[in-house]
Amino acid sequence: MKTAIVVGGGAGGAAAARELQGAFHVTVLEGGRPFHPLTWDLKPLTALRGTGLFFDARLIGRIFPAMQVRTTPEAMILVNGRGPGGTTTICTGNALRMDEPLKRIGIDLDEEFRELEREIPISDDHRRVWSAASSRLFEICRDMGLEPRPTPKMGDYHRCTGCGRCVLGCRYGVKWDARRFLDGARARGARIIHGCRVDRLIRDSGRVAGVSARIRGVKRRFYADLIVLAAGGLGSPPILRRSGIPCGAGLFVDPVLCIAAESPGSGQDREPAMPFIVQKEGYILSPYLDYLSLFFHRRWRAAPDGIVSLMIKMADEGRGGVTRRGIHKGLSENDRVRMEEAANVCRDILSRMGIDPGATFTGLLNAGHPGGMMPLTSRDAEDLHPDPLPENLYLADATLLPQSLGNPPILTIMALATRIARTCISSSG
Repeated sequence: MKTAIVVGGGAGGAAAARELQGAFHVTVLEGGRPFHPLTWDLKPLTALRGTGLFFDARLIGRIFPAMQVRTTPEAMILVNGRGPGGTTTICTGNALRMDEPLKRIGIDLDEEFRELEREIPISDDHRRVWSAASSRLFEICRDMGLEPRPTPKMGDYHRCTGCGRCVLGCRYGVKWDARRFLDGARARGARIIHGCRVDRLIRDSGRVAGVSARIRGVKRRFYADLIVLAAGGLGSPPILRRSGIPCGAGLFVDPVLCIAAESPGSGQDREPAMPFIVQKEGYILSPYLDYLSLFFHRRWRAAPDGIVSLMIKMADEGRGGVTRRGIHKGLSENDRVRMEEAANVCRDILSRMGIDPGATFTGLLNAGHPGGMMPLTSRDAEDLHPDPLPENLYLADATLLPQSLGNPPILTIMALATRIARTCISSSG
């Protein structure tokens, strides 16, 4: 049987590995360690916020290794998951189909979406655990004609306890994450190697023979007939660059900014994160208690149940990159204009709850959906294989997305990765 290496066990890598196993003998090389949710009681930590101990958001990685936080020179905080399941383990579990940019270049993933929706439990039946504040915000948005809708989520949400810790890892197994696909691949014979950091590809006469990696500081080489690179929008481009395969400078990240105010008893810390969404042109709005801002922004000093917050998640211009000097990404002038427009909508919504717009405050500018540095084009619609890649090397993550979605991309990434794996199987003969 032919062999395949999948680099990365997040949404794209897990979906690709599950599909490839059987047609190939698959080895998944995952840079992180097995995932464990953060089970610490947060009350003692919130009591320490005024001490100055929480001065840098990157510190969160010391108590929660599954969450990697980086800051760009342009003051953008970038967040991603680290370990099996990738960012799916620390996301809000949203199941939104966002493939219109792919459809426009001729890529139809209808079949893959249908299959995913049959395999993954998806529900929007979670209003029973919404906070009073979010329930009121939903009514206000509906009355304003903003057409809010409960967010479809991956998991068994009839069992949701409303603990409010979705982004810290679901302790109760309610939220679905991509480890389920890795488990399925392993049950059918795939090998998963944790703590294996891939550095570069091993090139050989126009093909890729394998990868060079490190495990506990020891250099290792792994060889295979097929290589699928799915290390994420910030992880795959550096591997390509170090291997002599240039990427573009079109990094997008879906920036997030929260508009918040003090509101005693809001209860947003005890509900599923992002319980409903409002889709606007170029951005979405959703209730969201931002833990990064709660701990690392000086204005967020009220108790967690005393803050009401609306998230803006925006489709940004792809003007950033990952280079030898690091990650460079900020807001363009157009991004700033759109963000301010969205912030004003949030202030208007909150004012209808009786909150003075002058009493609102922002959170930390952060982002968690990087991609776009080797975008698919209409030329790639059939084989999903951008020209710069050697013939037996494929990408299977958000690096391929043609533009920022301004929406949770996980379901779309998994559908695309599944199609890519099927393309690999078909082309293998």
